[in-house]
Amino acid sequence: MNLNKAKQLCRSFPGVTEEIKWSGVLVYCVGGKMFAATDNDDQATRLSLKVEDDAFLALTDRPGFVPAPYLARAKWVMIDDFKAVSDTEAASLLRRAYELIFAKLTKKLQRELGGTP
Repeated sequence: MNLNKAKQLCRSFPGVTEEIKWSGVLVYCVGGKMFAATDNDDQATRLSLKVEDDAFLALTDRPGFVPAPYLARAKWVMIDDFKAVSDTEAASLLRRAYELIFAKLTKKLQRELGGTP
């Protein structure tokens, strides 16, 4: 997986904002709620993202994926080996992470941010 492509994809979703949190973590949010996070430097080596409950166990059983520190209880995974996931699969996982969080927003906020994902 190419992290720069992943960042560009996150930025392309409607209503997405970027924030720096926790001393150097780049967080992607929609409606003020996080859906993905990575280190805020050119040497980033991991990417965390929200996944569906059913996918959490399957993904964390795969090499290259681990439960995301501090966020695993909310069903977040961390990709700690970018070679373990293709660009296509990463794009699919990121889109789904965005959709999961977008769906939890109020209908009014969804409309304000650009409609349905």
